[in-house]
Amino acid sequence: MLLDTASLYFRAYFGVPESVKSPDGVPVNAVRGLLDFITRLVQDHRPDQLVACMDADWRPQWRVDLIPTYKTHRLAPEQPPGEQNTEEIPDTLSPQVPIIEQVLDALGIARVGVPGYEADDVIGTLATRASVPVRIVTGDRDLFQLVDDARGVQVVYPLKGVGAAQLIDEAALREKYGVTGSQYADMAALRGDPSDGLPGVKGIGEKTAAQLIHEYGDLAGIRAAAADPFTKLTPARRRNLLEGAAYLDVAPTVVRVATDIPLPDFDPALPHEPLDPMTLESLAARWGLGSSLTRVLDTLAATR
Repeated sequence: MLLDTASLYFRAYFGVPESVKSPDGVPVNAVRGLLDFITRLVQDHRPDQLVACMDADWRPQWRVDLIPTYKTHRLAPEQPPGEQNTEEIPDTLSPQVPIIEQVLDALGIARVGVPGYEADDVIGTLATRASVPVRIVTGDRDLFQLVDDARGVQVVYPLKGVGAAQLIDEAALREKYGVTGSQYADMAALRGDPSDGLPGVKGIGEKTAAQLIHEYGDLAGIRAAAADPFTKLTPARRRNLLEGAAYLDVAPTVVRVATDIPLPDFDPALPHEPLDPMTLESLAARWGLGSSLTRVLDTLAATR
């Protein structure tokens, strides 16, 4: 089981009231919400291995070099010199991230990030290398591109809170989007994504992108059809695809997750007891983690 950690703690932050605070009044809703997520995931899916994948670089320069608008709307305003790549995070969430990292480490849940890459790239590499079935837990549709029935790679997509989630396999992708996992990145590149600063191709939305992929196989086939005046593309669609050539030259590299990045050595085994119980006890007292931590510990112990 691979956790898109930032995606989950953002969801926890917005799904758990800010009134959930430490003994001295500091909000810990994201911390406790993430712990509740982990409890429910372990209970429901019983993974043998669990990895919390981290954004060591949430906006890698190599992606920005290809598409300068990549995630620009998420940049924090008025950044100090030398810090022009800081993500805008709610004031009461940012201080919780180090606490989350400390708690995961004390629990013994593997936490993996790689300089210059996003958590998506860590997930892509681990999912590609895996010799066992994989479940990716994320609220980010971009990772649907990794779904692969033949290799047993599925996405657990939270719908609301920590209890409701949809299991995304090839059938679910075909039903909702009309594409397979291997075609999803091409569809996403054509469609674009305002939330990631990806413009897409003018006049091509999700349904049109899926239709074109169905007709021409993949992005390369669609571009070849646009360049061939004898194909049945409408004049407007042909024009838009040709005018979007510069974007389409680079978009696939930006949209597709990396699957071959260098990873550090780590132990992915699901812990049955905390790695550092004294630190965990201190963190629990300092931040008032209460029943959320107790439930995680009880659930991990029950997986022996």
